[in-house]
Amino acid sequence: MGRSRVGLIGAGNVAQRHARVLSGFPDVVLAGVTDVLPEAAARLADTHGTRAFVDADALLRADLDAVYVCVPPFAHGPVEEAVLSAGLPLFVEKPLAADLETAEKVAAMVDGAPTAVGHHWRYLAVVERARELLDGRPVRLVSGAWLDKVPPVAWWSRRDRSGGPVVEQAAHVLDLARLLVGEVTRVCALGDGSPPPSVSEDVDADIDSATAATLRFASGTVGTLTTACVLRWKHRAGLEIYADGLALAVSEDELLVREGEREYRLDGDPEAARVAVDRAFIDAVRRDGDDIRVPYAEGLRTHRLACAIARSAATGEACDV
Repeated sequence: MGRSRVGLIGAGNVAQRHARVLSGFPDVVLAGVTDVLPEAAARLADTHGTRAFVDADALLRADLDAVYVCVPPFAHGPVEEAVLSAGLPLFVEKPLAADLETAEKVAAMVDGAPTAVGHHWRYLAVVERARELLDGRPVRLVSGAWLDKVPPVAWWSRRDRSGGPVVEQAAHVLDLARLLVGEVTRVCALGDGSPPPSVSEDVDADIDSATAATLRFASGTVGTLTTACVLRWKHRAGLEIYADGLALAVSEDELLVREGEREYRLDGDPEAARVAVDRAFIDAVRRDGDDIRVPYAEGLRTHRLACAIARSAATGEACDV
């Protein structure tokens, strides 16, 4: 098999990262890129010596082997449907959409071709180590947090455009909680009802600046998730887990472990995980491997959880997941 021809839909920061990684694989060629901003597509295409296409339909006619969809939350849906209708393997960056209905509709179209969602935390060595340490230990309490700033894009502060901080930012933490502790069955959340102070005056923001949620896992474990987007820096994003005789703090950058008097720290390697998630997808496309850890159906389970929390915060009522 020759080099796999990969197309990119979207040319923003995340697409640029994937393009950089994919360009480093000897068995991949970037066959083209498209974006609603033609100048952004042209810049990314020039950087990697490929072609900018006028739209997704034109790109999909370029004899591709796989497609990456790296678009804002509100733009998901039609592009995935076009890729799947063409029978092509699909990689989607999280979140799957700004809402649940769009993601459910896409999931119903998945049939046969490999799919993957960009939850690269699942490829972190520190996450694998956390799974080993938790093996056989009942987890009693989970505490997740994503405490950050408002990203510098106008659409992010609109609930119907981004889904809000729980959906757009905290999805990584929720996916990690599902992996390490199990499925969540019920949530109850509250939002503060006011937009963050750093939003530009010309943006009609309607997201909550802070959210607090309680989670009930199928195992009986209880947990919390807190989010805030009122800072000017990324303060903390990760998960604390308390099991019998064990305390863990897991993030993209490190794992902190305490067992009785013994306490130690392991460094994370997020860049290696970002490479690994792309390598696993390309290997599946080429039928050289089977290490996709979050296919679309699995990513949908995390998205359902995030949307349930967002719905509970908006209504003030507990929600089943």
